[in-house]
Amino acid sequence: MPAFLASFIFVVLAEMGDKTQLLAMAFAAKYSAYKVLIAVFLATVINHALAVFVGHCLSVIIPFDIISFIAALSFIFFGLWTIRGDKLEGEDKKGSRYGPIITVGIAFFLAEMGDKTQLATISLAVEYQNMAMVLMGTTLGMIVADAIGIGAGIVLRKHIPEQKIKWISAGIFIVFGFSGIFRILSSRVSFVYTGLVLFLIGVSTACAVYRLAQLNKKADT
Repeated sequence: MPAFLASFIFVVLAEMGDKTQLLAMAFAAKYSAYKVLIAVFLATVINHALAVFVGHCLSVIIPFDIISFIAALSFIFFGLWTIRGDKLEGEDKKGSRYGPIITVGIAFFLAEMGDKTQLATISLAVEYQNMAMVLMGTTLGMIVADAIGIGAGIVLRKHIPEQKIKWISAGIFIVFGFSGIFRILSSRVSFVYTGLVLFLIGVSTACAVYRLAQLNKKADT
């Protein structure tokens, strides 16, 4: 259950403002919402099954402590990625001779390849070592997030600024990453070394957050 809940929550957070959520909103303007969600479900199951399998293989090949440390770092990276944000690059404009479910499904599958939700799924599979629960949690999280994007995205943006949603999501990712790093290092090295590593990563993260905030501010103006 912890693997399921963590996977569900993190994918919902990762999807807020993500390219695939933007795709869901764009396609919902062209096709019926239930067909878009069916396509999202099918594409997500295939894509995240591959991600979970890759995460499982990595945990077998690479020592668990190393892969767990990398996974914790990756959550900080996902937080920074969330602050940076995503934009559609014409994926919603591509035509197809197939029906809406296949059209949307292919677009979602391709958009998810290398996306932060797919990479987060790999990290969650490594972290929790439970392929089935991670797959179920990430798939449900994707469906819920994209349903929000389709049904309530416009309303939410009127009441909750997009930037605030991104910063809250990013903050949760970064906190989770730092807690994972602390848990791993504190069990292997002294408190001094643990504190030093956390300090260096914290400074780097703060500089990256400041830089991204400046870039976002410049893009808005």
